[in-house]
Amino acid sequence: MGSTLLIGSCEPFSGKSALVLGIARHLRSEGIRVLFGKPLATSLDWESDQGVLPSPLIDDDVRFVGETLGLPHQDLIPSLHLLSPETAQQRLAKGTLAAGEGLEHLRTSLEQSENSVTLLEAAGNLHEGLLYGLSLVQLARDLDAPVVLVHLWEDSRSVDALLAASQQLGDRLRGVVLNAVTPDDVENLERDVVPSLLALGIRVFGVMPRSPLLRSVTVGELVRRLDARVICCREKLDLLVETLSIGAMNVNSAMEFFRRRRNMAVVTGADRTDIQLAALEASTQCLILTGAGDPLPQLISRADELEVPLLKVEQDTLGTVEVIEQAFGHVRLHEAVKATYAFRLVEEHCRLADLLSAVGLEHLAIGSK
Repeated sequence: MGSTLLIGSCEPFSGKSALVLGIARHLRSEGIRVLFGKPLATSLDWESDQGVLPSPLIDDDVRFVGETLGLPHQDLIPSLHLLSPETAQQRLAKGTLAAGEGLEHLRTSLEQSENSVTLLEAAGNLHEGLLYGLSLVQLARDLDAPVVLVHLWEDSRSVDALLAASQQLGDRLRGVVLNAVTPDDVENLERDVVPSLLALGIRVFGVMPRSPLLRSVTVGELVRRLDARVICCREKLDLLVETLSIGAMNVNSAMEFFRRRRNMAVVTGADRTDIQLAALEASTQCLILTGAGDPLPQLISRADELEVPLLKVEQDTLGTVEVIEQAFGHVRLHEAVKATYAFRLVEEHCRLADLLSAVGLEHLAIGSK
């Protein structure tokens, strides 16, 4: 009989996929077969006018993890339902709350997966998926599986969500990994907060620092969210944006400011050619022009020469900035460079031996720190 581990979180985009990648790579390095799936698909572009749902229903996150780790197709577990406005409306109209026969089939297949570890990623928080019978708490109960949470940590008030999770999950919650911690605070948390959480019955397997790279967003994703027109360098839309700068000051101040930033998206008015040219000479991943008017030919030529995508949006600067700020930290981990960084982050900051032991996989903890 195989072993199953549920990876959950108290809020979306907490770093579940990063932890999955780190655990899965370690297990595979030890020669252990790994299966991965998301019982409730949350990252799949589908609308009802496209026809029936694809079968098997493989979530985009699952597909990315499978491709990154080289998992065979048969080791990717199809989702039972898709979380979307259309499917939610359908279930609400029917008054259906049970997961259905698919959950029983999943339970049976997990029991028959010998000499393997199945990693299942839950939805965004503890209650998301209740309408489908697939919330984290329900899955932990119905599959009788241990749970490890990845939790965004800001300060000690962040413990409230963990205490609530502990009350709902009971003994099935084996521990947590604190994520997105201010780098300067990691040592203090390990020294002061981790023992305090343990005294409250919450074991901490790792404290991972906040990463601008993992919070970054591709230029292509910004194009999609902003409904932007790409003026040049369409082939560079996979560039990663880590920071946002607004070009609203005089050019001298802008140049000094830009020099202190890296991998920027710069938002400025279409009429500010001086700022635009200054931004192109800095660590700029894309230049986003707002307001009326089109860029000058010499700007387009320079952007093309430096391979910096030039975007034009219909929104004003404030609206554009709001959209971009909402994107940071709220995109899927679907880039190879992010996956590589996630491997290192988990390896360096998580006590995988303790984690594996706590979820009943002591025999697989060999080689973990």
